[in-house]
Amino acid sequence: MASRRLAAEGIGSVAREILLVAGETSGDLHAAAVAREIRRLAPAVKLAGIGGTRMQREGVELIEHVSRLSVMGFTEVLRHIPRHYQLLRRVTARIESGNAGLVILVDYPGFNMKVAHAAHEARVPVLYYVAPQVWAWGANRIAKLAEYVTRAAVILPFEEKMLRMGGVDATFVGHPLLDRAVSLPSLSQAREKLGLPMNAPVLALFPGSRFQEIARHLDVFVATARELESRVRGLRVVVSGAPDIRIDSSCCPYPVITEDSFTVLTAADAALCKSGTTTLEAAVAGCPLVIGYRTSRWTYALARRLVKVAHIGLVNIVAERVVAPEFVQEAFVPKEVASVLEPLLDRTNPVRSAMCSDLAEVRRKLGSPGAAVRVAEMAIDLLA
Repeated sequence: MASRRLAAEGIGSVAREILLVAGETSGDLHAAAVAREIRRLAPAVKLAGIGGTRMQREGVELIEHVSRLSVMGFTEVLRHIPRHYQLLRRVTARIESGNAGLVILVDYPGFNMKVAHAAHEARVPVLYYVAPQVWAWGANRIAKLAEYVTRAAVILPFEEKMLRMGGVDATFVGHPLLDRAVSLPSLSQAREKLGLPMNAPVLALFPGSRFQEIARHLDVFVATARELESRVRGLRVVVSGAPDIRIDSSCCPYPVITEDSFTVLTAADAALCKSGTTTLEAAVAGCPLVIGYRTSRWTYALARRLVKVAHIGLVNIVAERVVAPEFVQEAFVPKEVASVLEPLLDRTNPVRSAMCSDLAEVRRKLGSPGAAVRVAEMAIDLLA
């Protein structure tokens, strides 16, 4: 470690810039953790990029804030193409300036693969953290990853072998969620922090971190909670919200909590989650869950033709079977979802106990804490 730190100080003396690009809230969180570790290893290295408030707090000079970029789906993206190309030109110019010593890309493949191409053309090394989900969208991106990306730091256990077979220098670094879960609060601590009583059943709603997700999900999530309130005496409902996105109180009668999502999951007896990383957060926190997801009709029709996996929830993809029930599109009916959630709110119910055991197995598959440190060390090696 001492030699690495000395090398880092040498790097800092030539003022090479690391450019981090994270296009949405979850990427901002992961990139901020890496930025923090890079600053610890190489405090003189300048950090700049695209991200959010968390990255900014870790000393990253923002070129663009993530709140202006978060879009979802095929049809929704079309409206944002001009803005994305303008930003791509700005990022490319920064890469070509001669100051960039490394580009770190975090998820957001539609935009970041173009950045990777620009960096490759400029002969700037690329480290891709949270690599594109080639297992979901087919293998056509693997060849481009192998061509444009110097190294890939992958966060799901099966990705390393898949990418290496395609010629990508990939390393499984463990899932970054485990870094945040090293010291989870107890149930009593979490409920005290959120002002929730110990003796009440608690349901947590996770409708999403993007404007479009919330627009699609909030009404049906709230309707499901309303149904459960009519069935479960004393039920308390809380909504987990992203720090940069406001949820209109006229559409949501429940308190919106922007604390760390793990605190919300630890306080809850069960959760209703949109698909994505939140489902793995629930597994790590040991919170039983049901997955609900809606998108536009055209986006869903295209996804059914293109997506190559049997499940939409990452928790089920990692488990390679259904651990958390999924309700997608028209199947997302509040009364039916409520019927599946109801036994999960009872800590004495064997259905809940069985799911908790399954979630513990998923957590074991995600590796060990330290992903941000491993990625930061890879970054320093590439920058040297």
